[in-house]
Amino acid sequence: MEDVRLRVESLNVSFPNGGELTRAVRGVSFTLGKEKLAIVGESGSGKSTIGRSLLRLLPRKAVVSAERLEFDGIDILKASEPEMRSIRGKRISMILQDPKFSLNPVMRIGDQIAEAYIAHAKVGKKLAEEKALHMLEKVQIREPGRAYRLYPHEVSGGMGQRAMIAMMMIAEPEIIIADEPTSALDVSVREQVLEVLRELVDRSGIGLIFISHDLNLVRHFCDRVLVMYSGKVLEEVEARRLDDARHPYTRGLLDSLPSLAHRRAHLPTLVRDPAWLA
Repeated sequence: MEDVRLRVESLNVSFPNGGELTRAVRGVSFTLGKEKLAIVGESGSGKSTIGRSLLRLLPRKAVVSAERLEFDGIDILKASEPEMRSIRGKRISMILQDPKFSLNPVMRIGDQIAEAYIAHAKVGKKLAEEKALHMLEKVQIREPGRAYRLYPHEVSGGMGQRAMIAMMMIAEPEIIIADEPTSALDVSVREQVLEVLRELVDRSGIGLIFISHDLNLVRHFCDRVLVMYSGKVLEEVEARRLDDARHPYTRGLLDSLPSLAHRRAHLPTLVRDPAWLA
């Protein structure tokens, strides 16, 4: 793959649990270039843990190891905290799934976006405000000047999520980790937010890690898909060829999706085999 920016080889993450270690991520490996990579699986499969491990945002008690965890030649596991601060938000950003819990409720939206730019670009307040207004316009928020002055509780979920995207994009990162960025939105708003994200990613030529449980969404939005089960990647497939997936678990996820075109009396039960983790 050309222009690989992120290399992950045999990533393992465990958490202490009553004197034992519970494995949350098991030997995960992948690379990321200028593309949209989806990580899918059921809740608890380790998707979000991977995203947080790339930014070293896991709790201190987490046990993290990897043969290689490298971003632009930087060993993330060995990087100092000042080095990580220069990466987080500026070079790798993370969009969380619900703006209600991600935005500061007592700060105006525009000020939060401007603050992110000041922190990473070291510019003055006036320039940061101008950049924030430009980003609000870029994510297709009408009347950006009015939106700038609003508090998070005064905006809809879709507008809040666009504001989050503006905040994460304002420093012009090289990689974005989007963790269920549209799960709290209705279908029509979700499509609008995804279109905004697609345009920004394609125009800027950045790498996107899209964490989701929605197979129908990622097949149309992403380029590649990693399918996870209990912390392990069971299959990697091109998103446009998702229907050709071979692993029984991926087939089970696909078969359990309801369809208006092919009505069935009962959806099949998803089968899980512990032998897949061997």
